[in-house]
Amino acid sequence: MSVNASPPYGGGYPDAQGGHDPYAGQGAYPGQGAYADGQGGYAGPGQGGYADPAQGTYADHAQGAYGGPGTYADPGQYADPAAYAGAPGQQQAQAAEPVAPKQVAPKPVDPEPPADEPEAEADAPEDSKGGRLVTAVTFLLPTLLAFAMIWRGIGDRQLWRDEHATWWAATLSFHDLSLLIRSIDVVFTPYYVVMHVWIAIAGDSPTAMRIPGAVAMAASAGLLALLGRRLFTTQAGILAGLAVAVMPFTTRYGQEIRPYAFAVAAVLLSTLLLARALDKPSFKVWVAYTLSVPLIGWSHLASMAVLGAHLVIIVIARRAGDKIVGWAYAAAFTLGMCFVVPMAVSGSGQSGQIAWNNPGVEDLMDFPKNLFGSWAVAVPVMALGALGLFFAGRMALPLAVWIVLPPVATYVTAAQLHLFLPRYLQFTAPAWVLLAAVAVVRLAGPVAGAKAGTGAVARRGFGWVLVAAAVAGVAFQSLPGIRETRQNALGEPDYRGAAQLIEAGQKKGDGIVFSGVQTERRAMDFELRDDAGRPKDWLMYRTPQERGSFDAAECPHPAKCLAKADRLWLVSTTLDGKPFSGMPTTSAAVIQRSFKVVKTKKLTYLQLVLLERTRAATDSSEEKDDAAKRKVHT
Repeated sequence: MSVNASPPYGGGYPDAQGGHDPYAGQGAYPGQGAYADGQGGYAGPGQGGYADPAQGTYADHAQGAYGGPGTYADPGQYADPAAYAGAPGQQQAQAAEPVAPKQVAPKPVDPEPPADEPEAEADAPEDSKGGRLVTAVTFLLPTLLAFAMIWRGIGDRQLWRDEHATWWAATLSFHDLSLLIRSIDVVFTPYYVVMHVWIAIAGDSPTAMRIPGAVAMAASAGLLALLGRRLFTTQAGILAGLAVAVMPFTTRYGQEIRPYAFAVAAVLLSTLLLARALDKPSFKVWVAYTLSVPLIGWSHLASMAVLGAHLVIIVIARRAGDKIVGWAYAAAFTLGMCFVVPMAVSGSGQSGQIAWNNPGVEDLMDFPKNLFGSWAVAVPVMALGALGLFFAGRMALPLAVWIVLPPVATYVTAAQLHLFLPRYLQFTAPAWVLLAAVAVVRLAGPVAGAKAGTGAVARRGFGWVLVAAAVAGVAFQSLPGIRETRQNALGEPDYRGAAQLIEAGQKKGDGIVFSGVQTERRAMDFELRDDAGRPKDWLMYRTPQERGSFDAAECPHPAKCLAKADRLWLVSTTLDGKPFSGMPTTSAAVIQRSFKVVKTKKLTYLQLVLLERTRAATDSSEEKDDAAKRKVHT
């Protein structure tokens, strides 16, 4: 009898033969040696069960019975039929020669699941059910809503200084762009190249240039919905996607001609691909994740901090028993970073361009408001997000790292890297929203674990009611912030108004000069880009293209450079109200001496001054010929 086999039924039937094992020939239960399925019965079709010559074959369909119908062996298989002779209540059997047991190959039988336990599909997460239609709806609903919110008034708001920089860099030739990135903004090179191609196709109107960012930000809402569906439930995913779609920061950065919307989309896409690779691993998915890593770095270097959350996900998966995932992630991370590190190293030498960004305690305290667009949105989302950590299961730690690590790391290193800015860290906001959605949907049923999304139909219906109510509440709280985002950026001068006044009153031969500490020249270049008769920039000595910079070099000899100018339009953004205080001293002195103010128009954060050359300045510029004083040859 095998040492691994179960003991004979009832320990055998001892008799006068000294505890003879009546089933010695059976070797216990051939091929089994254990109780099957924890039902308390001995499984095994054709395994020589317990036959009673008097009662025939047992057929018991109830749980806990031995085997099943037709699984008990013929009585003739037992080695010693006389073993039953001494047992009480058993029939006497005729003595017979021992018969060798029949060798019957066991046939696997899948036991029927107990009637009172749910099927395997019922225990599976809700996200494993449904097909492509559910996935498409989950993605499209938030995407379309977000795009509708972004599209409204997309061309109304004026460009601000950073958007002017995007326009300038993206309209340069590739040769001039290569000269620019050697000194500044090398980390934005992929974005500038994309925008260069787009502007060549669609034009450089504010609406046209904002379409790529609008598409990226709208897609981010859909990607967040898919991520929430995969990690939690469909309800949690759709709630998160719809909530993001109506928040102020979505409209703001969806209408921004900068790479921040692309950074949010890249982070969500990469995280979704990682979750997909862990759920249903395949070579193609891991390749897609590998390609998504450089997309994160190319959109914005600060976004690379999300890889810390990805690493936590990998560690959790490895501790759960996945031995391959560590190697797969290491390969994907290494290959992906090969496309980012060279750009990051080059950009490290250009950090001086954002050296002005030295955040203090006040900036840290205002971070939530600036991240979400208003306190009315930030407070409830972050409060619910903190609560959602208790219901997020194994994803609680990765999501916590996602939302905490980037701002903490950039704030601590702000003196060296200068990267603590809400717009640089916009990719952390979706993680907050996803956790908030988890907290809300948890009221209707489980959102994590094997039974995520399961429950009665009434509870599921209640969950969808919560989703609708939560989206409506977020939209209501977001309205003031959305209205603010559609206005001109705070503190930005009204360059569009100045351009309209110049175009209405300009004459042939007019010139234009600038005073202030902002990017007045670049802003007016954009606003007057379609004006063939635009005023000439008399004081520009070297163009930005020649310098490989965003800024031109001022003329070192302003009197000589302005000698042929009769009228000047002065665009001043000085804060002290003195239009000449923001100019080089020499240039201001020459203009004030040679020109007189004709009229002044005050706009938002801007003064437009029209100057005309004085007659005295014109007369003094030429020496008079006095014949009486002329020397003659005698």
